[in-house]
Amino acid sequence: MNDTTHGIRIRPGGPADVTATLEMLDGAILWMNARGNTQQWGTTPYSQKPGGVARVERYLTENEPFVAELDRSPVGTLVLDSGPSPLVPIEPAGEPERYVRLLVSDRRYAGQGVGAALLAHAVEETQRAGVDLLRVDCWAGGGGELVAFYERNGFTPTDTFLSDGWPGQVLAQRVG
Repeated sequence: MNDTTHGIRIRPGGPADVTATLEMLDGAILWMNARGNTQQWGTTPYSQKPGGVARVERYLTENEPFVAELDRSPVGTLVLDSGPSPLVPIEPAGEPERYVRLLVSDRRYAGQGVGAALLAHAVEETQRAGVDLLRVDCWAGGGGELVAFYERNGFTPTDTFLSDGWPGQVLAQRVG
């Protein structure tokens, strides 16, 4: 486990973290919907979306998952992969990369640095792998708050994309 700021500890994740991650995703959708954002992830709880549970199970077994904890309770999940999802219309980087497939935090801990701590860990893991490029894609709609969050955490916007009417932004960070 790694100690990080604000008492957040980050550990490797795995299949035992599926339930907590699904609860965070469901909570994030409720939180977004309560603020009028129904476009980013829709209104159906993630755990009830077709393929949602299987996707999280796959992420936590086939990819590089990490879980942030406060007082030994999961408060965030980060999943790294070697490239973007084939479901998203994003060009390969043309060089080795680490890609943030999933970043979610328990909204009850909003503002406590959970997402930032997980992204800092992603930078460390990318460096540890000897890779220079870390990328992520996110929803670019609304007022651009999510894009701004990634920019505050060292990422630079690169490409935009549209996936079934869903506006996306790819961001990159050189970590070498």
